[in-house]
Amino acid sequence: MTSLHNSVVVSDISLQFEPLPANAVPMAAHLHSVGYQTAVFTSNPWAGAISGLERGTDLMRDGRAARDFTSSVELHEDYWAWREAYPAEPYWVHFQTTDVHEYEGTVPDPVPPFSGLYVTSGRRREFFEEWTRPEYADCRSGGFEAAGVDRVGFFETMRGLYDESLAHQDYQLGRLVERLRERGEWENTLLIVAADHGINAALWDLGAFLRDSMPASWNDPLLRSSTSRVPLIFVWPGRIEGGRRFDAPVSMIDVLPTVLDLLELPQPDIVQGQSLAPLLLGTPGWQPRPVILEEVSFNRRTGRSEGLIEMIDGRWGASLQLFNAESEPQDRRPWPLLLYDVWADPWALTPVNERHPDLVEEYRTLLEAQWVAHQALATRFTPGTEVTLTPEQLETLRSLGYIR
Repeated sequence: MTSLHNSVVVSDISLQFEPLPANAVPMAAHLHSVGYQTAVFTSNPWAGAISGLERGTDLMRDGRAARDFTSSVELHEDYWAWREAYPAEPYWVHFQTTDVHEYEGTVPDPVPPFSGLYVTSGRRREFFEEWTRPEYADCRSGGFEAAGVDRVGFFETMRGLYDESLAHQDYQLGRLVERLRERGEWENTLLIVAADHGINAALWDLGAFLRDSMPASWNDPLLRSSTSRVPLIFVWPGRIEGGRRFDAPVSMIDVLPTVLDLLELPQPDIVQGQSLAPLLLGTPGWQPRPVILEEVSFNRRTGRSEGLIEMIDGRWGASLQLFNAESEPQDRRPWPLLLYDVWADPWALTPVNERHPDLVEEYRTLLEAQWVAHQALATRFTPGTEVTLTPEQLETLRSLGYIR
């Protein structure tokens, strides 16, 4: 929404209760300033008022869905009520749904009419009867054999339940498009479909599947395909040719400059992403470049940031652990930077450091310089004031698995 990395606009991502700095302008504010009606419909507080993303919106629907798999239904209903009351154009809207959230300790309701599509009713009952057994807590921490639980069967069932929720969300998106068609609005609509992570985050860490065979910190890179490989879909009838696919990696920080470019609006003074409009429209001007990922928190004891900054650069994926020497012993890597061949190993399971020492040094230098640049850019933004969450917001975030 800002085309800025988290470490640039949030001084302590470990808290995540700090809103955007006042001078970090989200997409809604850009479009509102040129006459668009704007609205956000979210059942995830991280995309709500506590994040500062309400800035520039005429309406923000910020509240938990009655049940997670119904979130797209509820948010779409609120959207249509808004459009009936305020039918002016042009308008911009952001939906942040939680249909696919499965979370520890809760038995999600079946998703009609998709329950049974990938997991039989018998297996579903069996799975959640097992889920409540005390020994299942061990397998959810990676100790499958000790708990007497079939590791493959466990993840196949979790993936099936996830896919049923995903099928429901896809269906609701299809209904939204059909209604736009019926109202004669579809031909004037730019639709973007994206997500903040892939399936892996919804099914816990891949490390839970492999933890008995390798250290957890070896298989936790953000660049693994199950987390970072998320489809980014642009549909604009009559403007963007349909049916084309591009396999070059791009970033979510590219979305804001792309939207502004497609709408022929000015770019912000500071962006870290690049416009994908030339790629989408088939015009010159787009060049592939490495994608940067990061997940960083601030250690109040040491006064320094810790975490991961990573790069996907064509064939190679590099994951640098910041301040590795001060990590807890069980979390330390054999090397601060782990290098992966993401073409041959998209799940980033086996580092290739010993085969490519020259590349290890090259990417370590690049990522250290990237981190310095992020920190320098962060000085351009005044940190926001920490937000106090309501009990309802805390419970929603806890139920979605964001906090404990």
